[in-house]
Amino acid sequence: MKANYYSYTLNFKQPSGTSRGILKTKETWFLVLKNEDKTGVGECGMFKGLSVDDRPDYEETLGWVCLNINLGLDKLLAELAEFPSIQFGLEMAFRALKSKKHELFPSKFTKGQDVIPINGLIWMGSERFMKAQIKNKIKAGFNCIKMKIGAIDFDTEIALLKSLRKEYTSNDIELRVDANGAFSPNEALEKLKRLSKLDLHSIEQPIKQGQIEEMAALCDITPLPIALDEELIGVFSVTEKQKLLQTIKPQFIILKPTLVGGFQGSDDWIVIAKQHNIDWWITSALESNVGLNAIAQYTYKKQNKLPQGLGTGGLFTNNFESPLLVNKGCLHYDIKKQLTFKL
Repeated sequence: MKANYYSYTLNFKQPSGTSRGILKTKETWFLVLKNEDKTGVGECGMFKGLSVDDRPDYEETLGWVCLNINLGLDKLLAELAEFPSIQFGLEMAFRALKSKKHELFPSKFTKGQDVIPINGLIWMGSERFMKAQIKNKIKAGFNCIKMKIGAIDFDTEIALLKSLRKEYTSNDIELRVDANGAFSPNEALEKLKRLSKLDLHSIEQPIKQGQIEEMAALCDITPLPIALDEELIGVFSVTEKQKLLQTIKPQFIILKPTLVGGFQGSDDWIVIAKQHNIDWWITSALESNVGLNAIAQYTYKKQNKLPQGLGTGGLFTNNFESPLLVNKGCLHYDIKKQLTFKL
């Protein structure tokens, strides 16, 4: 077997705002495995400034993987515990080698017979820009909307959510908010109280990760269900994962396979979450359609009924052709189309 890696820069159709700043491009890497006449492609979508494997030796590690590909998947995964995005790329590539037409997890979804409900994502920006996005998502048939908050004035964000609630009740539209750790521990509870009056589903990561005691205290008394997101990044062993969820006791966790060690890492979190009666959903992390295709297929097999965070395929000008299609608030798999990987 031979392996190579390639870097690729995805360009956003329009700059996308988060609490970490404005994103115009997203760098990603692809592992390409070749075994006789078969090819397997995996995406290592390390997220600069967020991934635990955002390290100076990242590309050097990809090179080491290519030189040592014949160690096999299990040994490589064990060696790469601190590189979750490379673990995910490897899992994807090895599965792709054995699959036909990038069908990594055959199911009713990949046969075009079922769909995955997803949330419509509202990016940060001016009030006018955010209102326009909300209007477009509702018009497109979404009944679950996730709004990123924490970058503009909080009162303005509250006013936006209030205006949405005046038009649509929680029976019409499920509202999620994602603070990306934007609140300080001192102000978080008061802000959660204000948000809870708007009949929201949940808030993701209200305070920055790593403040375990503060997050545990917040989850204990919160008037609004809290979902851990960034908090899961960099927690490698099953023992550490158990300890984190036992200590914080969140209402939800959010799994980004690229950031938590791929399919295997996500499976570990799901097993532990179920033990503690914690619900979960899966979200993409700005991968190209190569990674998104794998995440969507894996997600469907998990049969989680909550809306998932998988509607990011249309963000880039230079994405790859894909069978994934968003229609009426759901992700569909168009069997007439194939994933076309060309660099």
